[in-house]
Amino acid sequence: MERNFEEHIAERAVLVGLNADVFRSDETATEETLEELEALLETAGGFCTAKVLQNRHTPDAHSFIGEGKAEEVRMLIQATASTMAVFDNELSPGHIRALEELLGVTVLDRSALILDIFAQRARTREGRLQVELAQYKYLLPRLSGMGKSLSRQGGGIGTRGPGETKLESDRRHIRERIARLETELKQVRQVRAVQRERRMKNSVPVVAIVGYTNAGKSTLLNQLTDAGIPANNRLFDTLDTTSRQLTVSDNLDVILSDTVGFISKLPHHLVDAFRATLEELEYADVLLHVIDSADPNRAEHIAVVERLIAKLAKEGTPIISVYNKADLVDPTDIPIGEDVVAISAKKGDNMSGLLKAIEKALDKGLFHIKVCLPYSMGGMVDRLHAGAQVKSVDYTAEGIEIETVVDEILYGQLRKYIIGEM
Repeated sequence: MERNFEEHIAERAVLVGLNADVFRSDETATEETLEELEALLETAGGFCTAKVLQNRHTPDAHSFIGEGKAEEVRMLIQATASTMAVFDNELSPGHIRALEELLGVTVLDRSALILDIFAQRARTREGRLQVELAQYKYLLPRLSGMGKSLSRQGGGIGTRGPGETKLESDRRHIRERIARLETELKQVRQVRAVQRERRMKNSVPVVAIVGYTNAGKSTLLNQLTDAGIPANNRLFDTLDTTSRQLTVSDNLDVILSDTVGFISKLPHHLVDAFRATLEELEYADVLLHVIDSADPNRAEHIAVVERLIAKLAKEGTPIISVYNKADLVDPTDIPIGEDVVAISAKKGDNMSGLLKAIEKALDKGLFHIKVCLPYSMGGMVDRLHAGAQVKSVDYTAEGIEIETVVDEILYGQLRKYIIGEM
């Protein structure tokens, strides 16, 4: 027990946020975002000793939160035996340097904390490449302002990834490393493009799972496909994308892809670096927006995900709002709508309803028809099997009768052979 106590002391942190009138809503700190920051700190292996929320019209040019408030935080750090201050806002290099001098401890901002978690979570080569790229892009403009953080190389939260020697010795080396990482990730994208073309050629639709971090995306993937992905109650527990085949109905198979969870104030370095992974959103045929029904900040978190979907997904992609953990709330707390499904991924409740919603979403823009083709068009049967959903084939005296679900192009080509529409 004594050893665990010492470990907690090494990672004890005071959390600080600035709520400034001049900040946009996604820049400012609130009691809710400080609670989320505490969850992030715990995910990184740290322990919150106190929280401080400062209200100002504008950030202080030197100390960000003001000299008086900085002195108050310094005394709080000493009183709680903390060795770190983590800010809920993004800090400039100058603010980091000034705050470390005023507080006498390592100072991290929200972006650095999230990057540290990502560095712990990345398992695949692609994930590690993306994290390293994001870290270098974050650190390069901050080298002159991260004295204490860099001097703690290997010392805990905020120190994983590139070390002091690499970062301070040669900025040119870092820029060259960034270029190499971007080249390697471009190759990853090319591999994904080949895989995607193969799926499109085989006419396998892609359904991407998106949502706020810890909403239950991995649990849903496990429930539907037995993927065996660890599903713990931790932020960013899933970092590397997992794809599995899912049989939606007798006539429909899809590729179901999990994605990294979104979070408010997600560092743009991460969005950029993880674009190779998040490309799945751009090419998805349907998006499952998994929502934690019991989340006290549900509306705000839905808005965060919707903004990122608008940025990353192609316009017009069908979106199904999947209200997970529906068993934990009153049914009236869940909205009613055509593209809304209430489930419990953990218990497996209403998976059939979700599958029906997926099938219905994929049927939009499609035509369920029955055609009678002359035997001279036998090649069209193979084409329909390759590029459409074929429900039945019957060889009759009049011709080849096929019940199929086709897109607009095939519908136009088969129009004169249609003998029925469902």
